[in-house]
Amino acid sequence: MAGEAQDNVWPLPSFYFKVELGSLGEIAFKEVSGLDMEAQVIEYRHGNSPVFSNIKMPGLKKTSNVSLKKGVFKADNKLFDWFNKIKMNTIQREDVTISLLDEAGSPTMVWKLSNAWPTKVTGVSLKSDGNEAEILCSHGHTRKKTGQNKEATPFRFFSTIN
Repeated sequence: MAGEAQDNVWPLPSFYFKVELGSLGEIAFKEVSGLDMEAQVIEYRHGNSPVFSNIKMPGLKKTSNVSLKKGVFKADNKLFDWFNKIKMNTIQREDVTISLLDEAGSPTMVWKLSNAWPTKVTGVSLKSDGNEAEILCSHGHTRKKTGQNKEATPFRFFSTIN
């Protein structure tokens, strides 16, 4: 009915977020994806089981890479510089914080990527008829926090910057 009061339960918009990359500071990204994990399924049946089918048990947790995308700007080389520090099994690990913000700019959900390191940086793709912003991507290990900084189940990701 028109003019009726609405409740306060609304889904969080996913377009207001910030990313902090350890000593590199806060970097503006266009998109964050890959904050997911799953439990691998182990199928098992012992030899004297009266049931003629396997049982399914949870196995190791499997995670995907976290990908961060951003436009390319003149003299913005932080991600390339971080990637270029990889030499002969030596890397500079950084803690990455991804915060989903509310309308006041306060974090409502926080993902902590522990010991993140770049595995891939994708540079520009030049096209004479293109008008898209160029993209860089990133990945990392993570723990998810919710609400008032209450820690939730830890996630583990292979750290990367695409």
